[in-house]
Amino acid sequence: MPLDLRSARSLSPGERAELFNAAYEDYLVPFHLDEKALAFMDDAFDIDLDASRVAYRDAGPVGLANLAVRGEEGWIGGVGVIPSARRSGVGEALMCAVHDEARERGLRRVWLEVIVENTGAFALYEKLGYRTVREVAVWSLPLSVPEPGEAEDVPVAEAHARIRALRSSREPWQRADETLAHYRDPCGLVTDAGAAVYRQSSDSVQLVQLVGDSEPLLRTLRTLGPVSVLNLPQGDPAATVLHELGGTVAVRQHEMLLEL
Repeated sequence: MPLDLRSARSLSPGERAELFNAAYEDYLVPFHLDEKALAFMDDAFDIDLDASRVAYRDAGPVGLANLAVRGEEGWIGGVGVIPSARRSGVGEALMCAVHDEARERGLRRVWLEVIVENTGAFALYEKLGYRTVREVAVWSLPLSVPEPGEAEDVPVAEAHARIRALRSSREPWQRADETLAHYRDPCGLVTDAGAAVYRQSSDSVQLVQLVGDSEPLLRTLRTLGPVSVLNLPQGDPAATVLHELGGTVAVRQHEMLLEL
């Protein structure tokens, strides 16, 4: 059956969330979104609904590809196909469609991450011209009892200024400065030799950015709740500290780039 590719605005927020969950059914990492979480993702990661695409077959949605846009840079913020329509070319058609949208908007580069074990998707992305730039990992660090530390709470602007002055590598899309600018509740932490920006919910801590001597910062953060670190690049010194403090890797991913 022929595919009909339409803007993501062709679905209501509730319908988009329902399709997203169906498309990620049986995924390597369990994933579920409600309307609130989807709206947060759209805003925080700059998902362009006009550029993003939904695939229809027999008048029903069977897959989606989200394209985020920041200047000349783009990012694939989720691509998936419902189980009954997989392995029929839907994913490739969606990717080609969002690449066309990216070119129309003057983008020069499109980024994505793919789980290492997802060899089928990785092969598709290589076929489409993506190359692996680096390996990144999702870390988790368990809660610890309070302990003396050197880290000091400061306004997030102060911590972020320290990070910008000290960092030497590009942040992944989901931890970039543009993402941080969308957060309403970030917190700052500094030491004499480093700084961190994080978000805290009632029962967990999300580390957004970190630079410098990471041990006292991570020791402090883990007393606030279990810590998650999204897409920490391989070779980052913080990875060694996380391991020494009892952290574990939940997911390893390839960060990939397509030059348009």
